[in-house]
Formats: sequence, structure tokens, C-alpha cells
Amino acid sequence: MSNTDILRSKINLETAAYPWSELLRHFASGAVLVVQPGLDLVEVALLMANDHADEVAALLGEGYLAKVSDAQAQAWLEQDAQHWTVVVKPWVLVQERQT
Repeated sequence: MSNTDILRSKINLETAAYPWSELLRHFASGAVLVVQPGLDLVEVALLMANDHADEVAALLGEGYLAKVSDAQAQAWLEQDAQHWTVVVKPWVLVQERQT
């Protein structure tokens, strides 16, 4: 098993579902990034953990990865939304759970 596979497994095990209300303090500090549906949360976290800055910058530039807006945060709070989350310090990555 390669180092990348080991890290991927570790990140996958650290992924959990949380209600948005429990992530507000991280949002308030500007540390939450939203991963758009259609992308694999674990693979995006792996890119960040391996410091693939060019690929992460491309995701940011294309809007597939972005800071959570105030309006989005408010809507999620009102909906009592649940998110898949994983921490890649200093960031908390979130992705809306698909129902």
C-alpha cells in the first residue's frame, strides 16, 4: 500500500457527518471550505493534505471549492443541514449530504 493510499484511508476514516450548527465556530473563523457536489470530499482533502497547490487553486478558481458565504451559512442553519466533514488543518472541508 502506497503512502497516498494510507493517507486516503486515514482521511476517509476521519470523515464524519455533522450538523451545520456544530460547525459555526469554524465558519466564524473563516476556516470552512465547501466542496461542491460531484467532487469526492476525500480526494479533495487528499489534494490539500499533499499540498497540490496548483490543483487546489484550480478548484478554487472554478468554484468547485470555495469559502462558505454568509447567505449559505444562514440557509444551512435554518435548514438544520447535515454535512460530510473532514479536517485538513487549518481548514474544515464540508460537503452537503445528498438525500
